[in-house]
Amino acid sequence: MYVITIDQRGSSRDVDRVPELLDELSVLSPDGRFERSVGDEVQGVLEHPAEVVDVALHALRSGRWYVGIGVGSVDLPLPASPREGSGPAFVAARLAVERAKAAAGHVPLAVVSGGQRRGAVPAPEEGPGTRACANAEAVLRLIGRLVQDRTDAQWKVVDVLRSLHQGTPRHGSQKAAAKKLGISEQSVSRALLRSGWQEEWAARPAAEALLALAHGLIETGERPEGEQ
Repeated sequence: MYVITIDQRGSSRDVDRVPELLDELSVLSPDGRFERSVGDEVQGVLEHPAEVVDVALHALRSGRWYVGIGVGSVDLPLPASPREGSGPAFVAARLAVERAKAAAGHVPLAVVSGGQRRGAVPAPEEGPGTRACANAEAVLRLIGRLVQDRTDAQWKVVDVLRSLHQGTPRHGSQKAAAKKLGISEQSVSRALLRSGWQEEWAARPAAEALLALAHGLIETGERPEGEQ
């Protein structure tokens, strides 16, 4: 499982944005059962790495959230409320969001392994799957930088393309987007080039694969090949 903890940045100087985020996540990931955990913090549990990537990048888009991803097992059966959940992945998600807060000057996202060793939740630098988690974090931060740096004008183009083709770039999509937005194909092309949209969608599968690899290593207690 993947537990995501999302905490509002600068909440003491801003309005409460949790209700708005929960509405967005209920559409983006209805199975994640996201809810307010405490204060200006949101938590949910996901099963599929593609959903994790979707949620993480959506939260990073506005620049208003810290994102912590815990990878590993959870105590079953899952309770109706994520607030009542427990297990190594929940602990790892808490460590991850604290690491994200400490990432001053970087994309505020962290991925932490909830791998178990002798029944204990290890420190982030220990345990099986840790390297895969670190690699997933690095890729997500790179994609997150593209997402955070987009202008409003670029997002208008990207959002239209995503709505037309479920996010996946396809032949002819720029012409359709230009028609819907009432701008030239050249303007759409320039916006896409500067937004890094093609690079984002090329890199998403790598982030998903690394999250899946980390989860597999953690669940089996194995280590990546060549790691002692």
